[in-house]
Amino acid sequence: MKNYKVEITNFDTNKIRVLSQDEMIELFKKYQSGDLKAKEVLIEGNLKLVLSILKKYNNGKNNIDDLFQVGVIGLIKAIDNFDLSYNLMFSTYAVTLIMGEVRRYIRDNTPFRVSRSIKELSYEILAFKENFTKKNGVEPSPSQIASALDITEYMVSYTLESLSPTVSIHEPVYQDSGEAIYLLDQLSDQKQTNERRDEMILLNEALNHLKEREKDVLLKRYSGVTQVELAKEYNISQAQVSRIEKGALQRVRKFMS
Repeated sequence: MKNYKVEITNFDTNKIRVLSQDEMIELFKKYQSGDLKAKEVLIEGNLKLVLSILKKYNNGKNNIDDLFQVGVIGLIKAIDNFDLSYNLMFSTYAVTLIMGEVRRYIRDNTPFRVSRSIKELSYEILAFKENFTKKNGVEPSPSQIASALDITEYMVSYTLESLSPTVSIHEPVYQDSGEAIYLLDQLSDQKQTNERRDEMILLNEALNHLKEREKDVLLKRYSGVTQVELAKEYNISQAQVSRIEKGALQRVRKFMS
């Protein structure tokens, strides 16, 4: 699919400045020394990176202005957490965070839509059920429907479920003496589950940005290996193990903040 130029409302993308690698390094040094102006220049100088990522989502289905703002949030997170000591290109590091923010936003703001093919299949199933019931006096089983229409039982179940109307999570499912129980009360906390999954993905990314020994120490420490045992394994002092562990934890926390 052709990627058309991304246009942002009230924003001239042609005037975005692109920073050289040397400029980036110098600005990061200034920002990490407390220069907030350097951070602003870093943000402005990497907006084209955000735009390049948005090209694949510029399909008319998404509000590109909203995605741009979300992408900039990811860019800011990347700038805040970037570590020069790893000699890694900033763009390589930032792409993951920017795309993560954009995908999360799209996932959380896309309404459920039933495809046309599923709708057509649902009418076939309903028609078969109606004719079968009239002829035999009982409704057909999922296996009978699947066999007759040459589809799987899973598709029968999935298609019929897609016909169920969307309801509000604030819909009361039971009410007695003025005390209502709402659908929300009966659902698992899917948002919390999604957030937990995102945290695990981010944690894995953080661990992959650690040096090999830092990662090894953390994984072994959290699997029950003591600092004394690690000191013997690496032939270093326990104090050195402690420093490696502390430094690794700080890097992980910084990456995930």
